[in-house]
Amino acid sequence: MKEVYEIAKVDISAAGPRCKMLLGDLNGDGRMEMLLVQPDDRQDVRYIPHQVQCLTAYDLSGRLLWQHGTPSEAAGSPGSDYPAQIYDIDGDGALEVLCVMDGRVQMLDGATGRVKSSFQLPDPHAHDCIIVANLSGGAHASDLLLKDRYERMWALNRDGEVLWTHKGNVGHYPWVYDLDGDGYDEVMAGYDLLDHTGRLLWSCRNLDDHADCIWVGDVNGDGEPELVIGGSVTVMYDRNGSELWRYEGSVESQHIALGKFRTDLPGLQIVGLDRITREDDGKGLKGKDALFLLDEQGRELWKEARSTSGWLTIAETLSRWSADAPDYILAYRRGGGVHPSLYDGFMNVVAEFPLDGYVVHGPIFGLETEQVIVYTDAVAAIYASSPIDPAAPPSGTPLPQPKRLSHSTLYPGGEYGAR
Repeated sequence: MKEVYEIAKVDISAAGPRCKMLLGDLNGDGRMEMLLVQPDDRQDVRYIPHQVQCLTAYDLSGRLLWQHGTPSEAAGSPGSDYPAQIYDIDGDGALEVLCVMDGRVQMLDGATGRVKSSFQLPDPHAHDCIIVANLSGGAHASDLLLKDRYERMWALNRDGEVLWTHKGNVGHYPWVYDLDGDGYDEVMAGYDLLDHTGRLLWSCRNLDDHADCIWVGDVNGDGEPELVIGGSVTVMYDRNGSELWRYEGSVESQHIALGKFRTDLPGLQIVGLDRITREDDGKGLKGKDALFLLDEQGRELWKEARSTSGWLTIAETLSRWSADAPDYILAYRRGGGVHPSLYDGFMNVVAEFPLDGYVVHGPIFGLETEQVIVYTDAVAAIYASSPIDPAAPPSGTPLPQPKRLSHSTLYPGGEYGAR
């Protein structure tokens, strides 16, 4: 097992309980800051309202930079997405914080927390999450998608003007990607692929429930992007709507992620999380989940024989943990006394983090490698694969915001190869 270095541990308790952490270089100093998003204290974690109670920004030393709203001890808990993202929506080179708060979409200056603009929601329920998209075909993505929990979606420009609406099985977090290279994003809205005008192009077939997780990447090495979707089962489609394979060896495909976890195999591999037994099904059962790994053809390489309880694991791809490392599987919220850990493509634990909690990761110090932050209601601990001096002055050059970090979701979708 590789050594894990604790770079810093900071107090974040002033943000209030049950926050979700977002990362971005809010002040443009060359290092990322931590944004703690607290959900509305009226929130029902499954349905409505999914709004923001308070936003609190910290630098990596734990200094509170700004706070917008008032923390509440009665805040909701993370059973769904929090409608907030960090993104340069106006294209001026500085990051904004986008959030749904008090029934409005608010755009805050990332450096100060000052409200730059806001507009009314197109519908009282259009607040399940925020998705940045390029529906207008400009050089910079500046449109937004809002949705309710499972059925409706609204496309808007950054001024809040509705471009189109869609009704269907939209899943948790639709993913946007320019599949045909025409300069406009297509929208994988759950099991439906829409063009930038909201027109239905094709739909997945014979899938139940809803899409929990969507990834895009050239899985089979043919030079074209494929779509891998975790829902009732795990499926892979080509961009034209042909199903390439289907993996049915799971009870519920809750999370998936693409990566080059095995350098001895062609193409990419797909890590998944099978929710075998739900603990909230009213039957009094002990919840259990298990990681699994598929090859480029959807064939099972292994499945975890889990001996501990726990059914709420989140699995992601972590790239560049160290300069020469392959992709690793980051798994956290495991339960059963299992701490957040990195796994290799053979299911070996590569690194284990000493603090149990929620996890975010990224190149937070502006380096080529990524660091991991594990956080609780009280503290955030920053970990790395090698020593980093947190007191070293930042570069002063603003860091770009990776798409993964401007599309933060409890159900991590993504695209392989994107920075």
